[in-house]
Amino acid sequence: MAYSSITKPNDHFETVTYTGDGNSTQAITANFQVDWSWIKHRGTTAAHTLQDCIRGFALTKKLSSNETDQENDSGGATWENYGGVTAVSATSFTVSLGSNTPYQTNASSSNYVAWNWLAAGTTPSKTYVVKVVSDSGNKYRFDDFGTSAVTLELSEGGTFRFDQSDSSNSGHPLRFYTSSDKSGGEYTTGVTTNGTPGSSGAYTEITVAASAPTLYYQCSNHAGMGGQANTPTTNSFSNFDGSIQTNISPNTTAGFSIVKYTGAGTGTTTTVGHGLGVVPDVYMVKSLDSVGGWHMYHHQVSAAPETDYIDLNATDAVADYTFWGDTAPTSTVFTVKDGDDVNASGEEYIAYCFKSKKGYSRFGSYTGNGNANGAFIYTGFKPAWVLVKNTTSGSHSWLLFDNQRDPINAANQLLMPNQNSAESETSNEFDFLSNGFKLRSTGTDGNESGSTIIYLAFAENPFVANDSGTAVPVVAR
Repeated sequence: MAYSSITKPNDHFETVTYTGDGNSTQAITANFQVDWSWIKHRGTTAAHTLQDCIRGFALTKKLSSNETDQENDSGGATWENYGGVTAVSATSFTVSLGSNTPYQTNASSSNYVAWNWLAAGTTPSKTYVVKVVSDSGNKYRFDDFGTSAVTLELSEGGTFRFDQSDSSNSGHPLRFYTSSDKSGGEYTTGVTTNGTPGSSGAYTEITVAASAPTLYYQCSNHAGMGGQANTPTTNSFSNFDGSIQTNISPNTTAGFSIVKYTGAGTGTTTTVGHGLGVVPDVYMVKSLDSVGGWHMYHHQVSAAPETDYIDLNATDAVADYTFWGDTAPTSTVFTVKDGDDVNASGEEYIAYCFKSKKGYSRFGSYTGNGNANGAFIYTGFKPAWVLVKNTTSGSHSWLLFDNQRDPINAANQLLMPNQNSAESETSNEFDFLSNGFKLRSTGTDGNESGSTIIYLAFAENPFVANDSGTAVPVVAR
């Protein structure tokens, strides 16, 4: 039985359907503060719209799963004229009308679907281990990262502790200021300190206030040891687990993390910290600065997953390339190496990372049998959202179903992440069952005989739960 620590899956993922009202903006009710939003117009040909908290919810910060264009570009047209999410709160997300028909997200009487995920949430927290190194004078370093006095990202509302227990901190109290030269005095809002730097238990901690200014961390006794600390409104913070610094928004409970990083140069083996704390099963990477594919790593995409990839934006079969540096991910990092799409020098990238969580999410594969009485795929939960892709042969689209557009079996209201097509009924029918899903058609996209088909699935309910949503044991009778 799939007992789950997540008794209410819609605290972390939910599908929302809504109808546009034609106003410049409309607030749509949500169960949590949305960190990743994926919206599709159901009734017409229109691009998918993907936005996230790290890049910020603005009309200039959008990508589309069915296109290879960089951020803020769609076939040469700027995204500002298109719709999208413009704001989020603990109870809603706001969509805009936009001026470019049909790519609006609030057109009057039009039907839309939004798939939303929670990442770090509204109160991210992180502890950094501080050391002082000799680097043209003393400098602060964090978590043994190889660069001194880096620019930090410490989001508003987050609590960040700087552990100064290491003996190298002796005589170097880390404090915050509103200018790099410490003019104007020490910044103390939300800041607490403990102990003597260089001694066990010593730390400086800050809970970043709303509308906090750009800060600078410096030694209160010496000049020039630290650097800048940005205080964005996004739910994210700096990570130093890899060979490059990343900005992450992780939800370790639900096995989901958003990662933004800057490439080190194609041909350079680069490790990227993801913040999950466990080995990811799936991640997909997209360039923000250049045209390039949505390259996905899936742990069951082949016998050697670290060498192979599949594109979310394409119908192609699985392919072999050294995007991942022939290196499997770890509990702290994934690797990128070759290809401008994942590691061009100085270019920015966004990555969405996932780990299966019992009773909430599962990322696996099955073999199609070409029969209307198709395979049953056990997930350990009643699915709310299922995405599948035939990886063995080419010219097969991704298939996406959910329990809000299809509340009654069989699920057949199809949207395809790699296409801008309107929603349509498909012969690739699935049954959403209490503990998994079952194939009900011979369609080759989802059930081609002998083909390996990967899936990503999120839960409506854990298989073992009571009426209040609390996981309970099953007693044998």
